[in-house]
Amino acid sequence: MNAVLPSPPSDTSLLPAMRRFLTEIGIETRETTLAEDTFLPGLLIDRGQLLIDPARLLYPGDVLHEAGHLAVTAAAERTLLHGNITENNPEKEGEELAAMLWSYAACQELGLPAEVVFHPHGYKGQNDWILTNYRAGAYVGLPLLVWMGLTTTDAFPKLTRWLRE
Repeated sequence: MNAVLPSPPSDTSLLPAMRRFLTEIGIETRETTLAEDTFLPGLLIDRGQLLIDPARLLYPGDVLHEAGHLAVTAAAERTLLHGNITENNPEKEGEELAAMLWSYAACQELGLPAEVVFHPHGYKGQNDWILTNYRAGAYVGLPLLVWMGLTTTDAFPKLTRWLRE
């Protein structure tokens, strides 16, 4: 895909390409209306699939980040995920680094600027620091993706597999 400029908040024009990519790699997405408040507006992880409410979605790049959480979760556990998957589950917090790096690789694969995912309204104000490190080749969390069998140190940001087994 060709690179595009970062999307402003609520610009859902990137959703079709993101959803096609996610479907191709084995992550099910579904557009729906989400009546309840969710951890990230307009997105809900529900039993291994990613529900998207375009009317409530604030930052389209969050789709790739949440998909990253599904991708780095062991296949046997993926269908058990629901809602805020790190809440009351301290082990999942470590996977945050892997999900962030996975979503960076997804941006590279899709030809999207990393700012689409790492927007100023996310990552507790550390989006610039994250992007600076990634662009310098300092891939915090890369050993996790390698351990999960998704890439090698030399191949990254290319993934050899998009979903953890």
